[in-house]
Amino acid sequence: MRRLCGPQASWLGASAAPAGASPPWTYGPPPGRYGCAIEIERKFLVAQRPADLERWPATAIEQGYLAIAQAGPEVRVRRRAGRTWLTVKAGGGRVRVEEEIEIEADRFERLWPLTEGQRIEKTRYEIPADDGLVIELDVYSGDLDGLVTAEVEFASEEAAEAFAAPAWLGPDITEDVRYKNQRLAVDGAP
Repeated sequence: MRRLCGPQASWLGASAAPAGASPPWTYGPPPGRYGCAIEIERKFLVAQRPADLERWPATAIEQGYLAIAQAGPEVRVRRRAGRTWLTVKAGGGRVRVEEEIEIEADRFERLWPLTEGQRIEKTRYEIPADDGLVIELDVYSGDLDGLVTAEVEFASEEAAEAFAAPAWLGPDITEDVRYKNQRLAVDGAP
């Protein structure tokens, strides 16, 4: 279970999600040394998607960037399965600070026009993996049609390091800034 900080904790009125709850913004491990939510993940470039992909749960994602700092934080809005969020991420590579705040649909609609020219669209498939992990396979559309990546989130840096990726995941692109979603939204596919 992930401990929350900042607006997320205030919204819940507690420092942890209720038993059995797993809302979409509870990604990642406890906040630890940063004092807020931490995301530990690895990202892979998928050359060929699994043949049975359609059997896994999938949702459409629309994501646009409000602010992107070259060496600083990024601010985005996202719509997925009828819910909307404002997210701030900072840092690069495998471990990043992430604060995700659910926002009202009308607020999302007011912010969305501000992301013009800095958007991505994708369908995310959730594929179960060993050790209770989930492979989030993203099939991009629109200007990024044909690009397929996958992300796996971990509870610790040690777990991320120990992860033995299935061969179909392809090369690890976690440290390749060309495949960060905010760069894809602005620069297109590498």
